[in-house]
Amino acid sequence: QVQLTESGGGLVQTGDSLRLSCAASGRTFSNFHVAWFRQAPGKEREFVSAVSGFGVNTDYADSVKGRFTISRDNAKNTVYLQMNSLQPEDTAVYYCNAKAFLFEYWGQGTQVTVSS
Repeated sequence: QVQLTESGGGLVQTGDSLRLSCAASGRTFSNFHVAWFRQAPGKEREFVSAVSGFGVNTDYADSVKGRFTISRDNAKNTVYLQMNSLQPEDTAVYYCNAKAFLFEYWGQGTQVTVSS
């Protein structure tokens, strides 16, 4: 069993930055491919970014490329999402997702609100 805990969300203004953290407990974290998703009110959950087990490969949604950076520190069992140049359309609940083999886990989410 893996428990994921997101933190770092908050209320910011357009152009500000935030760093989200996803802390994991349980199994060997480096086995897990980790992704961030987000869900805005009235919209479906959408992919934001992902990182492979040892951080070699990363992927980003087009909407966040050049503004968001994903990274991980397996020694701390934590994945980060550095979000720069935040825009009102980035407002959403951000969720951490971890996958390995047949296992998949979700965190409870952290709210990010960007005011214009």
